[in-house]
Amino acid sequence: MSDDALLDRVAQAISKARPDPAAPFPLGVAVSGGGDSVALLHLLHRLPPQAGLALHVVTVDHGLRPESAAEAAGVAALCAGLGLPHVTLPWRGPAPTGNLMDQARRARAALIADWARGRGLDDVALGHTADDDAESFLMNLGRAAGLEGLSGMRPQWQDQGIRWHRPLLGVTRADLRAWLRRQGIGWIDDPGNDNDRFTRVKARRALAALAPLGITVDRLADSIAHLAAARGVVQAATHRAADCLTESAGALSVARADWVALPAELRRRLLVAMTLWMGGGGYPPRAAQVARLDLALDQGRDATLAGLRFRPRAGRIAITREARAAMGPVAPGGIWDHRWQVTGPFAPGQTIAALGASGLAQCADWRAHGPREALIVTPAVWQGARLIAAPLARPDPLWQAQLRPDFGMFILAH
Repeated sequence: MSDDALLDRVAQAISKARPDPAAPFPLGVAVSGGGDSVALLHLLHRLPPQAGLALHVVTVDHGLRPESAAEAAGVAALCAGLGLPHVTLPWRGPAPTGNLMDQARRARAALIADWARGRGLDDVALGHTADDDAESFLMNLGRAAGLEGLSGMRPQWQDQGIRWHRPLLGVTRADLRAWLRRQGIGWIDDPGNDNDRFTRVKARRALAALAPLGITVDRLADSIAHLAAARGVVQAATHRAADCLTESAGALSVARADWVALPAELRRRLLVAMTLWMGGGGYPPRAAQVARLDLALDQGRDATLAGLRFRPRAGRIAITREARAAMGPVAPGGIWDHRWQVTGPFAPGQTIAALGASGLAQCADWRAHGPREALIVTPAVWQGARLIAAPLARPDPLWQAQLRPDFGMFILAH
């Protein structure tokens, strides 16, 4: 790919991502020091002024290798040379058990989202490439994934109050490195990329072995694009099906007759979307779990899954967050329980946490604002044990709690 073509591709991606073409576009950029993210940073920095970019760079020091601190310092020096603000965010490290790579991925996303919100940034760019997409395709194929898992990474999506972007998703790793060499720009190669105990490294090697059969990154990109188009059609149908659901205080409900009338596949997709939207999980529940839940609802039985409670009553099904699964306190400005953003006149020492039964008891007319099961897991502002505000159960014009995003937008974004 030529230099002009590469720069033009990034410019087009940023143009689509920019909310207001006439306004400046503050953009966070996650840079590890590897070739993909370094190329992304330099390409964004070289866009013409009419792109309106104001770049802010962040590096997560995962601490998993002795060299990580020096690599983060290298990114800081690079940014200083470009005249760009840079912050390094340390990760405290993985839990003793669990998937290390998954823990690292989740930690990076949470740290970057907190950093972005704290600086008033709504958008963050990541350096994933066509190779990452192809590797993920093979990994998901090995897990017998369905349409979602095989239709590629999302170019844009919203999570934790941030719009995330992948401007390089249609560019190969080889093209990026060739561009870096032509520009005389260096980068860091992570030795973990050669450690075949990681599934992604195995997928990368499998791609190299499959190339003689014509199964290349470019060919897989074409197949992924076809599957993504099909996913878009199904996604739109799921969004239309969600019209039968009613949202109140962050909870959902649906007439049981409307629910059972939906095609089984749309019910399955809506159930998965509910668990991800309310529960904040990075992955959908297992297919067998969703099938058991659907059967329970069909039979009119109560059920729970992924931190959600499903209760068929009086011809309707109520879907609420389980109180015991709700997130603990977060500081003002943070996204609480994966989807709530609270704004208001915060004072030092105040936190956002679940309203709970004790808080609900302090809201005299709460019954006018929603069912108890929904309101006790809405966000409230606390000063120690003292309730300051309950935007959903005790409305106050000074305090607002908003879903970011609402359920309909979540379906379209996922």
